[in-house]
Amino acid sequence: MNSLWETVARERPAVAGEFEGRTAVIATAELERGSTLGAQLESLRGRSVLLATRGQLATALALLELDGVARRIVLCTPDLVPEVLRDVATTAAADAIVSDQLPLDGPGLDGPGLDGPGLSSHVVSARPEPWTVPRRASELTQWILLTSGTTGRPKLVVHTLDSLAGALPTQASVGAPLAARNSVWSTFYDIRRYGGLQIYLRAVLSGSPLVLSCPDESTHDYLARAAAAGVTHISGTPSHWRRAIMSGDAALLSPRYVRLSGEVADQALLDGLKGIYPHARVAHAFASTEAGVAFDVDDGLAGFPADFIGGVDHAFDMKVEDGTLRIRSGRNAARYLEPESGDGDHRMGDSDGYVDTGDLVELQNGRYYFRGRRGGVINVGGLKVFPEEVESVLNADPRVQMSLVRARRNPITGAVVAADVVLTTATLASVSHSPEQLKNELLSSCRRSLPAHKVPAILHFVPALELTAAGKLVRSGA
Repeated sequence: MNSLWETVARERPAVAGEFEGRTAVIATAELERGSTLGAQLESLRGRSVLLATRGQLATALALLELDGVARRIVLCTPDLVPEVLRDVATTAAADAIVSDQLPLDGPGLDGPGLDGPGLSSHVVSARPEPWTVPRRASELTQWILLTSGTTGRPKLVVHTLDSLAGALPTQASVGAPLAARNSVWSTFYDIRRYGGLQIYLRAVLSGSPLVLSCPDESTHDYLARAAAAGVTHISGTPSHWRRAIMSGDAALLSPRYVRLSGEVADQALLDGLKGIYPHARVAHAFASTEAGVAFDVDDGLAGFPADFIGGVDHAFDMKVEDGTLRIRSGRNAARYLEPESGDGDHRMGDSDGYVDTGDLVELQNGRYYFRGRRGGVINVGGLKVFPEEVESVLNADPRVQMSLVRARRNPITGAVVAADVVLTTATLASVSHSPEQLKNELLSSCRRSLPAHKVPAILHFVPALELTAAGKLVRSGA
């Protein structure tokens, strides 16, 4: 694939996001007669650049300019604390930082002070300014994405535009430009993370308008803004969608396509979304920063068909080994970036090129079901409990909006299962005087569906559950 700029050169989509505290719509055609970096762009040629903007809109425009110019783009999320940002800069051998708000907070982030050479600072505007820019794509740019870092420091994952977008439709493959213009994309995700970046690339490569979410924006405001923009295609994690349903504002939209990824999509949620959007295609996709996007499922059922494993009709190979899903495709990342080895030779995957996703799957009646992350299993007296399996049972009750199952230390069994449950607004009002009865009913349902060791020993009703910056439930031991 050519550089991102060259690939979208036929027709420029519009990107909507937050700019100076208000919503702005910017047609990327403005980059033909202007630049977000101006004279600074040429000085970034061949360099390793930290893209550390506060706003997604600035990121969306800067990526179009930097791909094919910079040797390496490191997509930094705004939740990185200065210490972690310095570690990322050192690992990536960064020699430049691009932001929409310099200097950044913290010592050493806008100049000398890192372990090694200092960074030159460059300011990207969220609005292109008049400037004659030579459009040359002389570099094969590495795109460095950060893992979520839920178990410590984030890992730096090396992609290229081909591995990120090689299988996505472009304007040429879409056919008539009208098809793209009739689609308006949006996502709850941040485009600096893998799930959001996929939607960004899908939109700009096909020439479709894109509506970006904004930090600190309520679910109501975001969905109302998306509806006003005529969004037809929208994505988010299952937790994003549960919050949207819980807010009561999901019905503001009338999408043609709804996509879930990043967490296990249980049957209750899929059924709930189909009830709200009866005319939409509701799909759940499997993707990870390391393995890339493997497949999506739009048959309305949780899990995926067994013939996906070892099938020959797909652009990927999958196998299950030691209970975990492993994927090999042209969308796998190349490797992790290691600080001690420069570009490094720490290849992604095993000797056959399969990436171990760490996601546990189980075959039942001709279909594989996701059971959770390998590192998230709860050990109850030597017996395994997958939190997502218990959550699926709880979430199937129409009075439950979402739940989180976690380990609670126990001196006898090592751990017991504890559950935090968020009730629907209507249920919360009706059971305020008798919560114990509802607790007993939910636990009875668990006993009917699960072995005894998987039934929660502790169940609390909570007003809300915390999400990570990637839109996933925060999972930690108690």
